[in-house]
Amino acid sequence: MRTRAQEAALVLGAALFTALLAQVAISVPASPVPITGQTLAVVLTAAALGAGRGLTAQATYLLLGAVGLPFFAKGASGWVALTGPTGGFLVGFLPAAVLVGLAARHGYDRRWWTAVPLFLAGQLLVLLIGVCWLQMKAGLDFATAFQKGFAPFIPGGLLKAVIAGMLMPLLWRRGLGLTSRA
Repeated sequence: MRTRAQEAALVLGAALFTALLAQVAISVPASPVPITGQTLAVVLTAAALGAGRGLTAQATYLLLGAVGLPFFAKGASGWVALTGPTGGFLVGFLPAAVLVGLAARHGYDRRWWTAVPLFLAGQLLVLLIGVCWLQMKAGLDFATAFQKGFAPFIPGGLLKAVIAGMLMPLLWRRGLGLTSRA
């Protein structure tokens, strides 16, 4: 049984891990959205922590970035970054953490052949929410929003899903996974 302080440390650690991987950012020509390591952090921490703590970790990450800590991609922060045209990709972390965390509770993160599709689904959920938000906030038609906010991210999403899908089962086999996922 973990103490509240241990639970808080897990959640804060996951939020900080997401902030760290947000700084791994590559600009995409003709897109306001960079390729980052954030979604890798989202799926890994949600699988390790479960739906409840995974959601709380990502909400903490968003809150810390919104209040001004340079936690978003390329050191961005503030309410405007969270609610602007690319904010939907950040907001998408919340349902993605729940999806991955719930599936992980049922063991889908324990074998690569179920983990990779699970983590890909988490990546796709972030992208779909992000594209719809981008379309609305930037006043784009869906095809343009898809071209700017989805298509360039398919290879990276696949790569991150494979990395997470190979890493998480390995961590479980090594006994490094967290056994009590809420």
